[in-house]
Amino acid sequence: MFAKKLATLAGVAVIGISALASVSTASAADKLMTIIVNNPSNPYWQTEGNVAADEAKRLGYKANVVAHNGDTNTERNQIDTAITNHSAAIILDPANADGSIGSVKKAVAADIPVIIVNAEINEQGLAKAQLVSNNAQGAALGAMQWIKAMGTTDANYAELKGPPSDNNAATRANGYKTVLSQYPGLKQVASQVASWDRTQGHNKMQGMLQANPNIKGVISGNDDMALGAISALKEAGKLDQVTVGGFDGSPAAIDSIKAGELAYTVLQPVAVFAKQAVQQADHYIKNGNTGVKKEKQLFDCILITQDKADDFVAPFTLASMTDDAK
Repeated sequence: MFAKKLATLAGVAVIGISALASVSTASAADKLMTIIVNNPSNPYWQTEGNVAADEAKRLGYKANVVAHNGDTNTERNQIDTAITNHSAAIILDPANADGSIGSVKKAVAADIPVIIVNAEINEQGLAKAQLVSNNAQGAALGAMQWIKAMGTTDANYAELKGPPSDNNAATRANGYKTVLSQYPGLKQVASQVASWDRTQGHNKMQGMLQANPNIKGVISGNDDMALGAISALKEAGKLDQVTVGGFDGSPAAIDSIKAGELAYTVLQPVAVFAKQAVQQADHYIKNGNTGVKKEKQLFDCILITQDKADDFVAPFTLASMTDDAK
């Protein structure tokens, strides 16, 4: 009788353990990773969101991708929603280097790890990691290629910049200046903020051309602004007289390089660090650390000219960057 009771109790215990295991497995599968990007109408941010979401799903998470479009109020609401939804982690491309800090603090106070991607925030020790392109290295790479493509160091040029609220804009502009200032014959006669936007790049280029018809080169902080400038130059019948360089490595920029319109672009490895950001978030959830010693992690950029334009296997992804190539 006693043995029979023990067997019954053991059976109940096994059933209980199995039930707990089922609950644990189910809850792991139900964990949510919130991914907040800037503007998915731009292929760069679209790729950032898609790659992060795909990796989150591969690791067993649900993924929710939302966009703040550079607005800190929208971003704040999205962080609040992520907290309400008990997100296991937040992957954030911040709207503003300073203005996003409060939202990150909110998530941290709710014990939700935040991994920053693409654009850093101006405070260390809040995010578990900040994964960004090495913009200074990329800008120097681009500026040197721009000079080579210009074929002269004695010319007037214009610059298109990203928004002041984004540290990447200042880093790239400073990187360009560091290289170009070494050539006194290169004179910057115009500079405009076009906020990473193609339409603004087109309109600002029109204005700069009207004021400075003898511009021989345009160096841009991203591809969309550069492509907008190319459109304006085409309309003015001056594209064959002006050298234009970009930054990002977008599919449209690659097509423009192949067409002989854009001189080059500088590829940001967004597909690489978006994936690694999710992997580090997953590692933190499971182990209490990201598995990487440094919070700020820089990813070197790659110069893309016509000789590399056919090497892409996916948006922002060269064949050499895939797992198969490693």
